[in-house]
Amino acid sequence: MNIIKTSREIKIMRENGKILASIVSDLEKKVKVGVSGKELDDFAEEQIRSYSAVPSFKNYGEESGDPFPYTICFSLNEEVVHGFPTEKKIIQDGDLVKIDIGLKKNGYHADMARTFCVGEVSQEKKDIMKYVCKSLLAGLKAIKDGAKMSDYSKAVQKYAESKGYSVVRDLVGHGIGQELHESPQIPNYFGKHFYDFELKAGMTLALEPMINEGTFGVKVASDGWTYVTNDGQLSAHWENTILVTKNGCEILTSV
Repeated sequence: MNIIKTSREIKIMRENGKILASIVSDLEKKVKVGVSGKELDDFAEEQIRSYSAVPSFKNYGEESGDPFPYTICFSLNEEVVHGFPTEKKIIQDGDLVKIDIGLKKNGYHADMARTFCVGEVSQEKKDIMKYVCKSLLAGLKAIKDGAKMSDYSKAVQKYAESKGYSVVRDLVGHGIGQELHESPQIPNYFGKHFYDFELKAGMTLALEPMINEGTFGVKVASDGWTYVTNDGQLSAHWENTILVTKNGCEILTSV
């Protein structure tokens, strides 16, 4: 796999990112009280396939014998990521909803996630939704050709913690291209034990802070996929696929 993408690969990934962002924009309009995860999942898959693309997540991990069975990850409130969009999982008034979604077309993936507030929500939920987005934006400002991976990680962590949140440590961002998850791994917090490396123009990365209202600890639920906060407090998630450029970065998952 190529860590540095060619102009042809970048063109494909840019097109795929725009498609995915458009689908998420349409999906957001469906995120309402009373709507089930299955309804959202069915709509997302239909939209992805209408562009002659395939869902990146559906059957992901098949080689392990326990593939992810859905098109989207649908996580509520204290669920961090990888939640199942089932028929019985229905959005309630005041829910914090997280949707993670990916597609593959012409051999390349795009990946993004958003957090939504639904109905009459608490100020705490509005705040964590706002600040998870801003934590990613803070990290993106640190990215450019020649910057260090740790510049991004430190910026995300500093911003999130300045607002009183903790950064999930068990889950990280990643390279992306022909595979959904490629090297390198990109943590959203800094640790002295990390292998640091230099970012190069042409790298394509899926960057995705997950921040918690309480401690950073998370655990896997009984379904074997869904991550939830250890203390039952809120979590929020925001992700974009980006291209590292000479002077900064380009968000590929934007309309």
